[in-house]
Amino acid sequence: QVQLVESGGGLVQAGGSLRLSCAASGPIFSINAMGWYRQGPGKERELVATISSSDGSTNYADSVKGRFTISRDNAKNTVLLQMSSLKPEDTAVYYCNVAATLWGSIPYNYWGQGTQVTVSS
Repeated sequence: QVQLVESGGGLVQAGGSLRLSCAASGPIFSINAMGWYRQGPGKERELVATISSSDGSTNYADSVKGRFTISRDNAKNTVLLQMSSLKPEDTAVYYCNVAATLWGSIPYNYWGQGTQVTVSS
């Protein structure tokens, strides 16, 4: 099984910054894409940002464009999310997502346990 270890959440004032990190480990043959999703209070889980492992192409939710930056370290199977100019509406549990293929298996989406980000006004 793939293990996803997230870190970097916390409490920050509006306008501040946080960096989330997610490291994947396990019998991984390949990673197709990595990304971050979030679920705010009383809301559905939504995409924040994704990054391709092949060409590094990125995709962002409109609400975070220009404020968040996703990056990856393929050698370490790690994805980072640099969050700046944070707003109270960014408050949510942030989940790491990895689309990976394990040795002898088929592609599958794996989820982290989630890390809380709280932005105070």
